[in-house]
Amino acid sequence: MAIGLAARKEERLAWGLVAPAVLVIGILIAYPTFLNLFLSFFEVRLDGSKTFIGLGNYKNLLTNPNYYASIWTTFIFLVGSVAGSTLLGLGTALLMNQKFPLRSLVRTLIILPYFAPVISMVFGWQFIFDPVNGIFNFVFADTLHLISPDTNLIGDPDSVMWVLIAFTTWKYFPITYLLLLSRLQLIDKSMYEAASIEGAGKWACFWHITLPEIEFVLGTTILLRLIWNLNRFEDIYLLSPQIKTLSVFTYEQAFSGVIDQGLACSAALIQLLLAGIGIVYYIKKVLKW
Repeated sequence: MAIGLAARKEERLAWGLVAPAVLVIGILIAYPTFLNLFLSFFEVRLDGSKTFIGLGNYKNLLTNPNYYASIWTTFIFLVGSVAGSTLLGLGTALLMNQKFPLRSLVRTLIILPYFAPVISMVFGWQFIFDPVNGIFNFVFADTLHLISPDTNLIGDPDSVMWVLIAFTTWKYFPITYLLLLSRLQLIDKSMYEAASIEGAGKWACFWHITLPEIEFVLGTTILLRLIWNLNRFEDIYLLSPQIKTLSVFTYEQAFSGVIDQGLACSAALIQLLLAGIGIVYYIKKVLKW
């Protein structure tokens, strides 16, 4: 009897502790999600009036060539940025796992881009690639004469994607680096010693010891980066709004040009579904819930 009473008290205490978090999640996540779902079935006018059109927004969205163009742009951005941040993070983690003078200072400096404000980093990159006063054109056009003096990588639709991928790689690789470095430091050094005695070189040690040991963390960071970059908006829009990823497409449908908030809600829900697939996979495979 006493045990059952104590268990009920603990249960009430647990719900009391969890309730504030549940309330915040309900206000900030659940309510906007259900509101988007509701509005996706309506034609929403600027005066606030709504007309029910059923699946009309979804039909219009799936027949919109600009929407499919944004999906392709998002795919290119995801592949490039995730591959770039993963490879750079892995290479940096392997390097920082070695002993050398001032290693602690270098490790600290590497993570600065991740914590720096996005807007300041974007403006810095815009200055670097400015066609008139930028450092990039000064070095490669005026000094080395490798490119045309009027080259504008950010203003050119054919090159701005590569600038965005480079920026995203540089800005967000530190989190991959930190996760991989923490796992590298836990690998038993005797495994490398035994492999060295057997005549294994550095590449063989990496392929047969290091990579299997960090495989789980590496896969997790790739999955998380895919989810995060799928929803990324502020970096892209600030650096170059002409890159129409899914997030930028949804924003412009809702708040600029010919405003169609019902269509934007439909696009946002489809994007949420795509992210949800990745989140469910992460929960099942990584968190093992």
